[in-house]
Amino acid sequence: MPASSPHHAKGLALTAVGGLTLTFDVPLIRLADGDHWSILLLRSSTTLIATLLIWLAWRGLRGNAPSLIPGKAGLIVAALYGLSSITFMTSVYHTSTANVVFILAFNSMFAALLSWLLLGERPAVSTLITMAVMAGGVFIIVSASMGSGHLFGDLMAVVTAMLIASAITISRSTGRDMGFAALVAVLIPLAVAAPMVATTGLSVAAPWWIILNGAVVMPVAFFCLATGPKYLSGPEVAMFYLLETVLAPIWVWMIFAEVPASPTLAGGAILIVALVAHSLWQLNHGRRRKAAGALRHPA
Repeated sequence: MPASSPHHAKGLALTAVGGLTLTFDVPLIRLADGDHWSILLLRSSTTLIATLLIWLAWRGLRGNAPSLIPGKAGLIVAALYGLSSITFMTSVYHTSTANVVFILAFNSMFAALLSWLLLGERPAVSTLITMAVMAGGVFIIVSASMGSGHLFGDLMAVVTAMLIASAITISRSTGRDMGFAALVAVLIPLAVAAPMVATTGLSVAAPWWIILNGAVVMPVAFFCLATGPKYLSGPEVAMFYLLETVLAPIWVWMIFAEVPASPTLAGGAILIVALVAHSLWQLNHGRRRKAAGALRHPA
């Protein structure tokens, strides 16, 4: 698909909105101030209710609402997003916000690797070099957590990045609209959290923050990000998760005065610089190829 096509522009706009909206996820979880399972239950249930209401309204007003679960591939994508919701919430409660979002930045490189293995979209040498540099950044963050009690949370963040990258790659391979599949996926964390909360009781100090998260932030963010692969490549979609990498620690610092540890800042800086440099190189390379094509085939 040409980078200048209207569909590509639509994909960029969708994923930009989704990525920006997602940056408020962790701050709202922190503001709600509740235990792991209570937050997961409340967030998942409000997301599910909002999703079904939006889908029913869409279907009633326009009649062309996408399928909630488009076939077997939709089931797999929903399962991956559902599991990622559980591992993500686990990582938030077992490591720092900065560690979580910096490690999640590795999502784009996982997507590039999976696109190569599953779709035959071989990454450029520059992408492979960037992946190696990013692996070093993640290693710095994770190694600093050894002995600090954050290692489990860091590993859950790595698993989350892998699950999301897998969902993006499968969505891309089908070309189907997976926007609602990513949202209906909250049935999985909801089913896991419900019996836990039934045992311990609901414990959320400020539930309105997590209701806002589940009813607005999650539907907008994941519908846009899960629809993106219909128009963009997997690595391109994954790049927009970087907005959370950059902005979420800033929101948390402004609200909670939580300053990331030095190794986290160092590893995060490596991740961001590597990805920005890679993105700029791809943009410049694409323009040069387009210019060369125009010279070979003058109008």
